[in-house]
Amino acid sequence: MAVNDPIGDLLARIRNGQLRGLAKISSPNSRLRASVLDVLQEEGFIRSYTEVEAKTGARTLEIELKYHEGQPVIRELKRVSTPGRRVYTSVKELKPHRQGLGVSIVSTPKGVMTDTHAREANVGGEVLCHVF
Repeated sequence: MAVNDPIGDLLARIRNGQLRGLAKISSPNSRLRASVLDVLQEEGFIRSYTEVEAKTGARTLEIELKYHEGQPVIRELKRVSTPGRRVYTSVKELKPHRQGLGVSIVSTPKGVMTDTHAREANVGGEVLCHVF
């Protein structure tokens, strides 16, 4: 089955897994998904992820979700730029999400990074999602 929005699919899987209280979820593998997961892991929103090869030869990502006192660490996970409506922003327009408590994940020419790192690197790009 073809997925038109791989980042939206990844975020929906994470959201649904947390609603069910699952410890691990799986998602098809891609470099963009792995880059987004790297940022989520670096910021402390997920425990870790590993690349697993299935018996059929397809590679999947096993994602360990993170909870604090029984509640998911991620309170809000919102897709901003979609395939039908791309949202690009310059470095001057990048504002902190939730007064700096949340994170915006941005795809820049220097790779996928948080809005804070994008401002430090002085690059703008496509705003993929907001995490709080």
